[in-house]
Formats: sequence, C-alpha cells, structure tokens
Amino acid sequence: MASYWRTPKPGRKIPFIKKSPVENPIMEPSIPTHFRCPISLDLMKDPVTVSTGITYDRHSIETWFEVGNQTCPVTNNVLKSEELIPNHSLRRMIQDWCVANRSLGIERIPTPRIPVTPIQVSELLSEIASASRRGDRARCRELVAKIKALGRESERNWRCIVSGGAGRVLSASFSELAAGSFDNSTSGVLEEILSALAACFPLDEEAHWHIGSPESLNSLVLILNCGDLAGRLNAVLMLKELVSSLDADRINVVADTDGLIEALVKLIEKPISPQTTKASLVTTFYLASSSEMTAVKFVEMGLVSLLLEILVDSDKSMCEKALAVLDGVLESKKGRETASDHSLAVPVLVKKMFRVSDMATGFAVSALWKLCKNYEQERGEGCLVEALQVGAFQKLLLLLQVGCTGTTKEKASELLKLLNGMRGRGECIETVDFKALKRPF
Repeated sequence: MASYWRTPKPGRKIPFIKKSPVENPIMEPSIPTHFRCPISLDLMKDPVTVSTGITYDRHSIETWFEVGNQTCPVTNNVLKSEELIPNHSLRRMIQDWCVANRSLGIERIPTPRIPVTPIQVSELLSEIASASRRGDRARCRELVAKIKALGRESERNWRCIVSGGAGRVLSASFSELAAGSFDNSTSGVLEEILSALAACFPLDEEAHWHIGSPESLNSLVLILNCGDLAGRLNAVLMLKELVSSLDADRINVVADTDGLIEALVKLIEKPISPQTTKASLVTTFYLASSSEMTAVKFVEMGLVSLLLEILVDSDKSMCEKALAVLDGVLESKKGRETASDHSLAVPVLVKKMFRVSDMATGFAVSALWKLCKNYEQERGEGCLVEALQVGAFQKLLLLLQVGCTGTTKEKASELLKLLNGMRGRGECIETVDFKALKRPF
C-alpha cells in the first residue's frame, strides 16, 4: 500500500502514551499487559499491527495517524505506510480472557467488523454512477443503502467513503435520476441518496453544481411537498447546504425555482420537527437576504406573521434564526409595512433585546432600527411611539451601559436619538401601569 500522510487537523489533540494504568485490583481483575494498547493502556477491542511489528488498538493508532504523526509510538521509528494488519490471534486471546473473567464483570468484546477499504469504496461509487446513468433506480437505491450501512458501522468508514468522493458521485446520480420522470420509485431512490449525502457535508463545488441544476432543484421541491418526514428533512438540509455556499446571483437562481418559497413557508407554518424548522429558517435567511424581490415573495406568503408567532415562545436557537430572517425581510419596504401593521412586531423585538443571546440582541436591535428609521417617509410615528410605550428607550439605555459593539451599538444609539425626540408623545407602559398608585414616601 502506498504511503501517505495527513496534515494535522486543527483542534485535534495528539494522543499520548500513558505512563501507567490506574487499577483497582479489588474491583476488577488485572488486565494482562500485552492485552493493553500501548497508547491508551486500555483493553484492546480491535488489535492491529503496524509495520514495526507493534500492536495497537485500531482507534488509538488511527487517531495517532490523523494528527500527522509518521512514527511508531513505541519504537519511534518512521513507518513506511499506514497499513494496519488485524491481529486475529491476539484478538481471540483477549476474547477468551474476557469470557474466563465474565463472573468478575468483564464483558466479551465483539468481533470487530473489517473496515471498508478505499478500493471497495471506489468500486461501490463506480457502480452507483453506472446504475444512475442507465436509469436503474432499483440497483442504485440498493447500492446507496449499502454505502449507508458501511458508514453506520464506524466513523472511520464514513471518513473513507467521504474521502473517496461520495459527495460528487451521489450528487451527480441525484441530478441524473432527477432528470427522468418523477414517480414513487424515483422519489424513493432520490430520498435514499439525500440521506447519504447529508452525511457527506460539506459538499464541494462540483457537488453543489449538480444539486443546483434545475432538475435537482425541482425534485427537491417535490420531496419537500410530498416526501416522508426524513425525506423532507434531508431535502431542506440539502438546500441549506447549497444556498449557504453560493453567491447572491446563484442564490437568486435557486429562489426562482417554482414552488420553492411556498414549500419553505409551509414547513415553517406546519413544522414537522425542530430540526426541519431551523433548517428551513436558515435556508429562508439566505434566500431572503439575496434580493429584495425574493424577500417580498416571502412576505406575501405570510412569513412575517409566522416569524413573530415563533418568537413569542421558542428556544434560544429558534429565536436567533427567526430574528435573523425577520431582520432580513425588513430590508424590503413591503416587509417593514407588514411588520408595522402587526401588533406583535414592536413588543416582541423590544422583549428579545435581552435574555436570549448577543446574536439575538443584534438582530432585534437591527430589526427595530429598520422599522423606526424611515418612519417619516413610510408609516408615520406609530412604531416610535409604540416602542416608547413598551420600554424600548430604557432597554436601549441599559444595553449601551451593559455593553455592545459594532453596528449594534451604532443602531442602538441612533434609535435612542429617534426615541428621545418622541418622549413627550408616548409613555412607558411601566409608568402608565403604576402612575395612579400612592407612593409610601
């Protein structure tokens, strides 16, 4: 096997050889030294031998290689390759020892599955590509299911599958099959491919090109509308992956796909799972932020009202995403007019300035600023007076005292100036509620 070495991955910790095991001889039997991995000093579950003849647990030595090491941890000799030879004899000895000590609470380690090889992955992907070109949906679905099964066996298998180019091959197969007639058999294989592709994120530019084809986008919309729960989730995850990597012009092409905006709004209006809703919101954010025309389409579909309803009672992550989308659609005049006419808009934005997250605070201030800054030309003084009545002035002062930076600070300061000019025309709700009470002093 040819030798190759990976560069260290950022954030990965380099494994080290422990000096001595910590044992409790009263609670458990002593593990024979040659059954322990020299790196982790734990009982080996999948012993493999490197070219120097030293045996390690597969997970430990593969982690050693992944961070860029090229030596044998014990001998410190440079290894000629990363080839790992399963040590079946030692593994059977370890299993026998586990069985012999079962009464002491030792569980028998299962026989490990043989990891998939790059050659096997290449052959499977080649068969998938060939089956999709022939239009053999049944065979393609069978092979994709096999790829998924291999990936589920271990994280290592998925890494091997992804590094073998699965994203490009599967996305090309999706595009080719999507070009044919759409029926139940097509829907089934396309949903199977989407399920496999979701484990290959992030996809490269070639894969994005295949998924961004008109045929693929039309099929994604059909799955969003007619697919099963898993299919709809994977379809919106694929759209999220696609639009988050494209420039504005290409996003506009995606947004022009017939029925796409309606399908996304439907998923937000009638949620099928929190993950699906969040992915739909992120996808909507990228689409609505790409052009005012697209934002207006979302507004006309009733998105502003849906977002405000989500913001009334939702978790931190959902709030952040809903505020981001609302801030995006308020770039359009139609979005600002719709939000100004909604009774929840200003109170909800003021409420979400605190106690969610810094990100939510930034979006809430930005959205309120967009509603108020053009009040003279668009909606009169209603938003400013309403903001004063629900305590925006006090909250913005507190926000600046607590500390905020960048554009959030600039917009909060500008909002305070606008509100200060209106303070004689509106009164904070807290003051109105208690002005009739007699003070005890």
